[in-house]
Amino acid sequence: MPYSTTSRPARSGCKAEVASAKLSSLSNQLTIKFWGVRGSIPTPGELTARYGGNTACVEVSVADQRLIFDGGTGLRVLGDHLNNASQPVEAHLFFTHTQWDRIQGFPFFVPAFIPGNRFKIYGAVAPNGASIKQRLSEQMLRPNFPIPLQAMRAKLEFCNLSAGSAIQLDDVLVETIGLNPAANALGYRIRYQGRSLIYATDTEHQTVDQNLLYLAHQADILIYDGTYADLDYPGVSQTGTMPWETALDLARRAGVKQLILFHHSPMQTDGALDELENTLKQRFPNTSLAKEGVSVVL
Repeated sequence: MPYSTTSRPARSGCKAEVASAKLSSLSNQLTIKFWGVRGSIPTPGELTARYGGNTACVEVSVADQRLIFDGGTGLRVLGDHLNNASQPVEAHLFFTHTQWDRIQGFPFFVPAFIPGNRFKIYGAVAPNGASIKQRLSEQMLRPNFPIPLQAMRAKLEFCNLSAGSAIQLDDVLVETIGLNPAANALGYRIRYQGRSLIYATDTEHQTVDQNLLYLAHQADILIYDGTYADLDYPGVSQTGTMPWETALDLARRAGVKQLILFHHSPMQTDGALDELENTLKQRFPNTSLAKEGVSVVL
């Protein structure tokens, strides 16, 4: 049965209050900041400097809560920023799935090594049955990495999520939906005071996902997977339909107010992304491509 906006998904068994981030400097506005916008592998260099070369990491600040989505190499940059901010640092860290471009920044997330900081970490069980804690631990074992997860001295709490879960963080509701069965990936909807943000960045492009169509209904912002936004990428079938057309179709049918393409291919230079953005704006004017370091306020 598809997800319906008229009903609420089941509440997660996770106790959200244990890592309720108190950010006195934040107002009740909902702010999105992109710390990493690439997919697959980091792409530093002159040809990607304007859009950024770090892999996926998005910070959402709302109602004294800090929510972090995915832990690609952008998480390291965010960690440096948080380390220079007021202490202690508390946040909720949500993973869409555990392919490497979503977790490779976690071992370099300095705030997780500092006693007194607190993080609640959420993610789906991987296709091989590994929990989110197991997957993050595995990549920090030798010979992959010299320092194990146990060296992180912050308080870390792990919670396995599934499609249809919901996490209530005071006045903020985070809902989940299944997106890509091959990766057991999750999409998220964040609701606060009548505003909503969709983070759906590991999607199938052949047709509009009906569950995602329900989840994205009347959303203020839809952050959508842009890795295959053009067809100049190995392994993408030549179906005659540009994958970005699926994104635009979804945005129109769901009544989305703003569409942001994210998770850019490592093969897409700044110039190629500029051209793509211009093309998209002709079809859906309120469209943009995510850029590292840029904030969007609702």
